[in-house]
Amino acid sequence: MKDITLKNITQACQGIFHGDSSLLYRKIAGITIDSRKVEKDFLFVAINGERFNAHRFIPDTIEKGALCVVSHEDLGDTDFPYILVESTSQALLDIAKYYRDSFDIKVVGITGSVGKTSTKEMIASVLAQKYNVHKTQGNFNNECGLPLTVYEMNEEHEVSVLEMGINHFGEMRKLSTVASPDICVITNIGVAHLEFLKTKEGIMQEKTEMFKDMKEGGSIILNGDDPLLSTIGTVKGVDPVFFSLEDTSAPVHATDIEPIGLKGTSCTIHLPVGSFSCTVPTPGLHMVSNALAGAAVGYKLGLTLDEIKRGIESLPFMPGRNNIIQTENMIILDDCYNANTVSMKAALDVLDMGIGRKVAILGDMGELGDNWKELHREVGEYASSIGIDLVIAIGEMSKEIADGANRSNTKALWFATKEGFLAQADEILIKGDNVLVKASHGMEFPVIVEVLRGM
Repeated sequence: MKDITLKNITQACQGIFHGDSSLLYRKIAGITIDSRKVEKDFLFVAINGERFNAHRFIPDTIEKGALCVVSHEDLGDTDFPYILVESTSQALLDIAKYYRDSFDIKVVGITGSVGKTSTKEMIASVLAQKYNVHKTQGNFNNECGLPLTVYEMNEEHEVSVLEMGINHFGEMRKLSTVASPDICVITNIGVAHLEFLKTKEGIMQEKTEMFKDMKEGGSIILNGDDPLLSTIGTVKGVDPVFFSLEDTSAPVHATDIEPIGLKGTSCTIHLPVGSFSCTVPTPGLHMVSNALAGAAVGYKLGLTLDEIKRGIESLPFMPGRNNIIQTENMIILDDCYNANTVSMKAALDVLDMGIGRKVAILGDMGELGDNWKELHREVGEYASSIGIDLVIAIGEMSKEIADGANRSNTKALWFATKEGFLAQADEILIKGDNVLVKASHGMEFPVIVEVLRGM
């Protein structure tokens, strides 16, 4: 971590320092909100969870060697230093903004309803061909995760790729104020988070709040195939760069798209400076769209066509995200990190590329609002419409997936729990199956993937 003193931190979060003033010039070794991860000279920020008060762990952190803590509770007289603030959650963001602004580094901010993480990984893979890249790890993309990601920046990094996830109004500015992106990327406007943002227009309104914190002279990169994003015009004097699978007049577009089964998709990518043929190593048309986003960012940051091509083709597989697992008896499409109707349909499209029987193991989708029944049923109907051979639905809401498939004349089985399905899995699945595993994160479907790997 770059040098940052307790004085810097106190000023950044507008706190009141309690303790020996000579300690204000001490430098911290790291910042955490998890008392279990405290090390010597760390700063512990006590953020309360839904079921616990983090302040009760403060003595443990001091015992582990924490240099100081940030608290929104007045701790009175203590034998250790602490910074008193109105809100520790806001302090975490304020400190992260101070830390991010201390770097002369290009930041790519990514948001969207679907595909943020896979697009982030694609962009990072492209940029890594020229730069030392810092990026969001896992799903650390919310009001706690983004600051913790920012704190991982160091002076060796040349560009940062930051994912920003929101589901309520007002959240984007909290994140984008910290990120201060030089390049803003939006993947799409889908139905994820309708429960809180109500309409697609509401989702776009909140996602595009990121533009307000874009650096002067920055760039905006948008999915031109999205009906709402395609309507966005000049913002802060900047004309968006659109990428498209469908519009060959878009500055960044793809032609000659040819699926090559579960090995990926071959295509030709066109940029304002030229074009190249490549293989996107993860299957699915949506991954070609992600490659276009990566190509657009690479173009904006000065990469050559060869560097962009190499970055796309060297994209690493991500567990839970279109990860292809070949076993002795089946091919597993592990896409169980999260799910909504758009990503479900995209994953089903990928499964449809398989050779042999196609089996979709699908679970509940969260945060769909009042229309959850209709949206689950729609997924089952879609699976049937593209010729999926067997749908296995798991979870209470997923009864509707099974119902949608059955009504459309596709065989569907329903199980209330993972355990119920796994008890019969070896009787249901057969050698040579192509098997998709997908559900919202809370369904814990990686358990299913691990069992299938051993079958």
